[in-house]
Amino acid sequence: MFRAVAFTLALFTMTTLPGMAQGWHYVGGDGNAVELDAVPQRIIASQDAAAGLIPLGIRPVGIYADSAVADAKALQGLDLAGIEIIGQAWGEVDIEKAAALEPDLIVAEYWPLESTWSGGDDVVSALAPLAPVTGPEQGASILTLIEDYEALAQSLGADLAAPSIAAEKSAFQAALAEFKAATAAKPDLTALAVWAGADALYVAATAGSSELMDFANWGLDLIDPEVADDRGYWEILSWENADKYQPDLIMVDNRSDATMQTAMAQPTWTLMKAAQAGQVADWPAFWLRNYRVYASELAKLTAAIKAADADLAP
Repeated sequence: MFRAVAFTLALFTMTTLPGMAQGWHYVGGDGNAVELDAVPQRIIASQDAAAGLIPLGIRPVGIYADSAVADAKALQGLDLAGIEIIGQAWGEVDIEKAAALEPDLIVAEYWPLESTWSGGDDVVSALAPLAPVTGPEQGASILTLIEDYEALAQSLGADLAAPSIAAEKSAFQAALAEFKAATAAKPDLTALAVWAGADALYVAATAGSSELMDFANWGLDLIDPEVADDRGYWEILSWENADKYQPDLIMVDNRSDATMQTAMAQPTWTLMKAAQAGQVADWPAFWLRNYRVYASELAKLTAAIKAADADLAP
């Protein structure tokens, strides 16, 4: 289980000597503090950090992504105009482009199951000589992670009272209330989160996913599998054993449309009663970082819960 880490954020202002620079202090998800003489202005961000910061008014000068930007779910719908893309593959970054941006700070996410930052050790080793690497922990809740981005953005000068930010937060709160009402109305409905590969069906462990932990805390009864891999994310089932679990609702990783297509192409997919009944929904796996998209994905999942028959599973 991830451990939620409390972030201590503080701004130290030299009030006794007018004209002196304002310092900046932040404790990252790895527990280490970063202290700078001035509030950082030129930020390079991982794709997920960018997705958390841009809607709050903090625009990085550069972004490195885990895949082609056009395919990066976290970045869809965001205005990236004027932002240099310095990487479009996991573990890779163009160090010359990064250096030319003269960053003050690298903002990433700390992944405790991996004990590293977004992009992996090779990216961190490449970027760390340019500027300090820090950011929140990808921990036990997406909602907490968004709140951590709010605190970070505010320390960087964001106005969280801006009407657009307030409206998106309000829409999320309404969507969350609807989700909780839907799960409360169907306490016996069970759900299973999966990723479908050509080789196997990967069943997600609740503790390996921040949004799944949110859903469980908000009343969704998730089937927790036996975790077979050594990192704590998945139980891997051969397609012959795809019906090991019989949920009322299947949630399919929606980072790529191809995942659902792969699942539906397997002859054993419909051995799960929920698949046969069409009780299948999107699982916004690992990419939610702001209120706008979280509200949208919650609304879709709420609709699926309301429509599902809760008596499919034996």
